[in-house]
Amino acid sequence: MPVKKKLSVLDEPARFIRTLHPEIKRKIKAALAEILASPSKEGKALRDGLKGLRRFRVGKIRIVYRLTKNVIEIVSIGPRKTIYEETYRLLKRKR
Repeated sequence: MPVKKKLSVLDEPARFIRTLHPEIKRKIKAALAEILASPSKEGKALRDGLKGLRRFRVGKIRIVYRLTKNVIEIVSIGPRKTIYEETYRLLKRKR
């Protein structure tokens, strides 16, 4: 029987979700359910400075996440225009 993965949302993405319009929140929640159902099939692998992360597209919003053995960690959520730079800065700050 496959091990069920857990979803972990960091503080910054959780705050961002709270500020969104209810319709966009609904789409984000549906996307998170899709990621939880099949995390390695749904997202596209990122490269270079963001290697090891995956992204999932929801319109103009991107969900950036990391897969570990039993946890899917949502690293950042934001508009495509700025999300990759913000994610890189966030990861650099945590190191």
